[in-house]
Amino acid sequence: MRKTLFLTAFLMIFGLSEAIYAQKKPIEINKQDFISKVINYEDLNDSWQYLGDKPAIVEFYADWCPPCKVMASVLKDLAKEYAGKMYVYKINVDKQKELSKEIGIASIPTIFICPVGKQPLVVSGAVSKETLQMYIEEELFGNISE
Repeated sequence: MRKTLFLTAFLMIFGLSEAIYAQKKPIEINKQDFISKVINYEDLNDSWQYLGDKPAIVEFYADWCPPCKVMASVLKDLAKEYAGKMYVYKINVDKQKELSKEIGIASIPTIFICPVGKQPLVVSGAVSKETLQMYIEEELFGNISE
């Protein structure tokens, strides 16, 4: 009985800590998630400031897009590397056509780099992991190397 209780408690704590500490892959979000977690563009008083509690990268992509497929592995690596420090979100433009149109996504991939409480930086097209890491360090975490 004691072993069962201990094992149950251990598994609950371990499972909970995994969920808290690490987002190990990009999270697919929809329009409602975008409005509540990223930018509430429907509120005319809002100045397009990022709403999250941690910095984020948000990619607009499509499954059929070759540059988006390249970015998928880059974003997966960055989600692991920066787990617990920032969010990595993905929005499929084919599934979220209304959101993509309302935001004005003209090409894919389009990536929003979102520092907490500030206006996002928008990057269009596929970029290297190193370039995204530079944006993350400079724009999201303020580590500007001289």
